[in-house]
Amino acid sequence: MRWRNWSGTQHATPAAFEQPTTEDGVVDLVLRAAREGLRVKAVGAGHSFTPVAVTVGILVNLDHLSGLVSVDRDAMEVTFLAGTRLRDVPALLRPHGLALANQGDVDPQSLAGAVSTGTHGTGIGLTGFAGMVRRLRTVTADGSVHDVGPGDPLYDLGRVSLGALGVTTRITMAVVDSFVLSAVECAEPLAELVADFPARAAAVDHLEYYWFPGTNRAHVKTNTRHSLQDAASADLPGPVPRWRAFVDDELVSNAAFAAMCSLMHHVPRTTGAMNRLAAASLAQREYSDTAHDVFVSPRRVRFNEMEYAVPLADATEVLAEVHRTVDASRLPVGFPLEVRCTAADDVPLSTANGRESCYIAVHRYHRDDYRELFAVVEPVLVAAGGRPHWGKLHTLDHDGLAAVHPDLADVAELRAQVDPSGMFRNPMVDRVFGI
Repeated sequence: MRWRNWSGTQHATPAAFEQPTTEDGVVDLVLRAAREGLRVKAVGAGHSFTPVAVTVGILVNLDHLSGLVSVDRDAMEVTFLAGTRLRDVPALLRPHGLALANQGDVDPQSLAGAVSTGTHGTGIGLTGFAGMVRRLRTVTADGSVHDVGPGDPLYDLGRVSLGALGVTTRITMAVVDSFVLSAVECAEPLAELVADFPARAAAVDHLEYYWFPGTNRAHVKTNTRHSLQDAASADLPGPVPRWRAFVDDELVSNAAFAAMCSLMHHVPRTTGAMNRLAAASLAQREYSDTAHDVFVSPRRVRFNEMEYAVPLADATEVLAEVHRTVDASRLPVGFPLEVRCTAADDVPLSTANGRESCYIAVHRYHRDDYRELFAVVEPVLVAAGGRPHWGKLHTLDHDGLAAVHPDLADVAELRAQVDPSGMFRNPMVDRVFGI
C-alpha cells in the first residue's frame, strides 16, 4: 500500500499495514517485526503534518483497538483503548456524566496520537492532552507490556513520545463532570487584542483568535465554562440552529472558503481582497452547547501548518512581530494565523513544560508552497524561545530542539534503553533524538 497523511505532504510505502484487534495482537506483531528485522510505526488519523508515522516497515493502525475500558468515578479517571478517536470520546463518556477537560478545534485524531504529539486546545487554566494522562500501557520492542504510572520512566518521560518508545495500547485520562460552554465569536481590532493578549487569556476560560494577513481585525472566540446545573438555571443563549450552523460552518467556512483558496492559488493577486472578504464573512454569534460541540469545528479545507509555543509573558511582543513579518513579506497568504494559550505542565517534551504558553500557528493552503511562508515566520518564533508542535512542520534539528527542551537527553537515553535495535525509529525520530 501507499500511505499519505491528511494534508498530503507525507508519504510512505510500508512493507505491511496491520490493524490488530487486541493487545496480544500488538505483542505478536512486535515480536514478528523483531524476528524479521522490520521497523514499526503506529498511526492514527494521519493528521500530523510531520513524518512522525512514516515507515518502510510495518505501519500499525489501532482503529480496531478502540473504546472504553473502565471508568473510575471516585478518582475521576477513565481508561480508553489507545486507538479511540477523539470524535468518539464524547459519546463514550456521556452516559457517565463525564467529559475531557479540554479539546482542540478538530477531533479526527486517535487519543494515542494526540497525546504522543503534544496536541492541545486553548485555555490558560488547562493543559494539553499529555497533561491529562494518568497511566499508560505500552508494548516495547521486546514484546513486553508495561502498565505504568507516575514514578516509572516510561510514564514520566514517555507521555509525549512520538511513538519512539513503543506502541501504546491503553491510556488512562483525568476527566471532569460534563459541562456546557457559552461562546462569543466576534471581530475585534487586532492591535488592541495583541497588546492585551496575556491579560485577556488570564481573564477567561478559553480564548483564541484568527487573523487573515493584510487585515487589521481579529476573529476572537471566547468560551466560558458552566456546570450542567448552573447552565440549566442560567439565562444562556441556546445552541446554534442547525440551519445557521450549516450556513456558517459548512457553506461559508468550508465550501466558500475552499473556492476562495482555489482562486487565490490560481490568481495570487486576489489574495488581499479575498482575505478582507473572509475576515468580514466569519460568523459573529453567541451561543451555548455541550463542550465538545463548541470546542470542535469542521475543517474540510486542507492545509499545512507550523505551530510554535512561546512564553505567554512574551506573547504581545512576539505576536506583534509575527504580524509585522507576515505582512512585510507580501506573500499571498490566504489562510488565517491562529493564536491559542495553555497552562504550564510538567510533561517532558511538552511544548508547555514549565511555562504558560501562547501558541502561534501559521497555515498555508495545501496546494501552495508552505516553505516560503514558514521560512519567514519560523526565525521569529525560534528567537523567542519557541518550541515547535511535534505534529506540525518545523525545521529544528536535534541541537535546536535540545536548546528548548532540557529533558530531551533523558528521553533519548530512555529510548536507547527500551529500543536498542531501533525498531521504532524513522527519519523523524533520528532527527529529534540526534541518532
